Amino acid sequence: MNLITLQLKTSKNFNKNLSKLIKNIEKAPIDSIILAPELYLTSYSYDRLEEASNLTKKAINILKFLSHKKILAITMTTKKDEKFYNTLHIFYNGMIVHTQSKAKLFVLDDERKYFTKGDEKDIKIITLNGIKIASLICFELRFIDLIKKVQGADIILIPAMWGKLRKDNFKTLSKALAITNQCYVMASNSANSNMAKSSAIISPFGHVEKDDKKNMIQVEYDKNEIKKMRRYLNTGIK
Repeated sequence: MNLITLQLKTSKNFNKNLSKLIKNIEKAPIDSIILAPELYLTSYSYDRLEEASNLTKKAINILKFLSHKKILAITMTTKKDEKFYNTLHIFYNGMIVHTQSKAKLFVLDDERKYFTKGDEKDIKIITLNGIKIASLICFELRFIDLIKKVQGADIILIPAMWGKLRKDNFKTLSKALAITNQCYVMASNSANSNMAKSSAIISPFGHVEKDDKKNMIQVEYDKNEIKKMRRYLNTGIK
């Protein structure tokens, strides 16, 4: 299994972003887990939320098709009962196998004004191909109670639009999450000019594979690395 985290810049042209995402997914080998930055397709386009949610419907059909023998994870703008959500979708073999809407909305911008928070109960570990996968969306990385909910996962996904002024925070929290949970962490952050980049794949031992100049970062998944860490430094994680 290949772990692939994307580090892409979002343009104002939503369809152009979708085309770029498709190219990156097609470039990835089969048996890959591919994570895109938070709201990569549309960014926080508060003045275009209806358009963004319509693009999500189009993207879902395309991503279902592209998910043959690949696990795809991306957050997109969704609309339900006249409310908008920042919703993570995980696709596998032509199906949506998991969704969760961002439960902790960012406090330093207008996200809480335009988006409705999701339910924390949807933050949970799912199993695909024998791999336990969980997700925290951007700002949720800061909350200890949510981190406890993903303890025991083999891979934790972090789609993000994390600002460059807090770049060190993002790197530190992502690495600490991998070390304390003795698992792989895939962090995918926006490459926009005001964002921190720092997309990375972090091993259970804490080795960081990252390159702020790359669009795609790839590491081979090794279940034995998780087993070794949890066996030799037993902290009660199973």
